[in-house]
Amino acid sequence: MMHGLSSARVEIRACRPADIAGVLALWALARSDHAVTADRAEDVERLLADGEGALHVAEREGEIIGALIAAWDGWRGNLYRLAVHPTHRRRGIASALLLAGEQHLRRTGARRVTALVAYDDAEAGAFWDATGYPQDQEIGRRVKNLPANGDSISHFHRMEI
Repeated sequence: MMHGLSSARVEIRACRPADIAGVLALWALARSDHAVTADRAEDVERLLADGEGALHVAEREGEIIGALIAAWDGWRGNLYRLAVHPTHRRRGIASALLLAGEQHLRRTGARRVTALVAYDDAEAGAFWDATGYPQDQEIGRRVKNLPANGDSISHFHRMEI
């Protein structure tokens, strides 16, 4: 889908393998101070292999200037890693990515969507509030980083009941 979001046209579309380097560069540049996970090409490749449309990009004149993960877990849609290049912000790109992500999730069967947003990121919070995603006061998120593949997870034990 094409969107005339500025003087040059911006295309919002599903990410392709050739876009991975551009997505990683964007995430490095526009990275939230709250992001702790290292971005790796193989993780993005796996995301693309798992489902077309799970990662949307905004492209302008061959450059990836925006990205959004819109994943479906079989129960609800999840929005992650919304990023727009700093020089292209406040031009409707994030809103266009969100619309594309919501359309993708609707096609997968999602009826409820959550967005992962840092509590104290006022700018991001204002965007999500304005687009109909208020902060959930009832449910919080718990996070655990798992060891890399091949490393053991030592705290799981076999139990006899």
